[in-house]
Amino acid sequence: MELRSVEELMDLLYACRGVRDLPAGGGAPVDLHDHALRTAALLRRGRPADKELQVAGLVRPVGRLLGTGDAASRAGCAADVLRPLLGERVARLVRHHPRPGVPADDDLSALRQADEEARTEGFDAGVLEDWRTVLELVADRGARLRTVD
Repeated sequence: MELRSVEELMDLLYACRGVRDLPAGGGAPVDLHDHALRTAALLRRGRPADKELQVAGLVRPVGRLLGTGDAASRAGCAADVLRPLLGERVARLVRHHPRPGVPADDDLSALRQADEEARTEGFDAGVLEDWRTVLELVADRGARLRTVD
């Protein structure tokens, strides 16, 4: 599968609604859609200028819909599908997010922290449509970088 547009990605993110995810370390299940919105909102609050990091937090759950197996293999599948649309950095963050053995740089640490906090925080993080412009900006940037290569 290859995502060709932000619209296709939005459809995939909407499909996360109602899909429950059990945390690896136990705890209450979370709705993937709501969790993604809260993770992205927390990253926006902590790193307002870093749109790619925010988008990585938003799109990370699509691996649950695309792949099978453990969290690392689902993350790899998601990264491969997202790379053509959103670029290498977002794909790297999505791929390495669930891998505890990977040395965490500041970006991965921020993503993991927001992911954990979003599991326990119960705030209203808005709606997915609020993220369309940010997704389009990151996708456009990814397209420009690909044409330079």
